[in-house]
Amino acid sequence: MENLLKKIDSRGIYYLNINRPQVMNAFDENLIKELDICLSEISNNKDIRALVLTGEGKAFSAGGDLDWMRRMSGVSHEENQSDAMKLAVMLKKLYSLPFPTIAAVNGAAFGGGVGLVAACDIAIGNEYAKFSLSEVRLGLIPATISPYVVRAVGSRNARYLFLTSTIISSEEAFHMGLLHQHAKNEDFNSLIEKNIDNILKGGPKALKSSKELIFFVEGKNIDEVLMMETAKRIADARATNEGKEGTEAFLNKRKPNWQINDKKNIDS
Repeated sequence: MENLLKKIDSRGIYYLNINRPQVMNAFDENLIKELDICLSEISNNKDIRALVLTGEGKAFSAGGDLDWMRRMSGVSHEENQSDAMKLAVMLKKLYSLPFPTIAAVNGAAFGGGVGLVAACDIAIGNEYAKFSLSEVRLGLIPATISPYVVRAVGSRNARYLFLTSTIISSEEAFHMGLLHQHAKNEDFNSLIEKNIDNILKGGPKALKSSKELIFFVEGKNIDEVLMMETAKRIADARATNEGKEGTEAFLNKRKPNWQINDKKNIDS
C-alpha cells in the first residue's frame, strides 16, 4: 500500500493524503522520507496553485509510529539526532512551500501531526478533529515541531499544551489559533472548497510573494530599512504583468486572466 496518495485537479489544487489508516497515519522514517521527497518535487511545480494535506480514514495523523519510536530508543545519540533532523527538514519544506497550503484536519492530530497542522498556512478541522501534544508523558519533548506550534498558538498556549498533554477539541483549537475554522463533518468539505475558491481568486505570483513577505517582516523592527524594502516590494508587484492585469481587471469590472484559466486533470 502506498504511504501517500497524490492528485492534482484541473484547477491546480494538489491533494496529498497520508495513507496509513491502519496506524492512524502515524509517522515512521519511511513516511517522513516520502513526504520530504514529495514536497521537494512539488515546490517548483508552477501548475500547483495550492496544497490540501489530509489523512486517509478517521485520523489526520497520530504522530510518531510506536515501532519507529521503539527502534529509535535503541540507537546512538548521533543516529537519533540525524533521524530527528529529517523530520525537522520535512516540516520546514512544508512550511516554506511557495503556494498556499491547507491542513484539512479530518480527525485526531497528535504529536507530529500537530506539527503538520501548524506548518500549513491555513488549518480547518471537522467535528472529529482533536489535538494533543503528549510527548512529556513519554519522557520526551515536542522539539522539532515546536517552532511551528509556538508560532501558531503563542507561547502561553504552547506551555499549556506542552506541559499538560491535554486533548483539545476543534473548538478549543480554533480559540487557540491552531485552527482557523472548524465545521460539522457534513460541512467540512464545502468549507475547504470555500477556502480554495478564495485562494484561486488571488494572482499566483502575488500569493507566492505574499508568503515571502510574511516570512521577511515577521519579528523585524519597523524601521526605515523595513519600510524601504516593503515599499520596493509593492512597487515591484505593480510593475509585473500580473499586477497590471489585476488592476486593469478590477477597474473594468471583469475577472483577471488567472481566474479563467483552464487546466487538464493530472493524477500523479
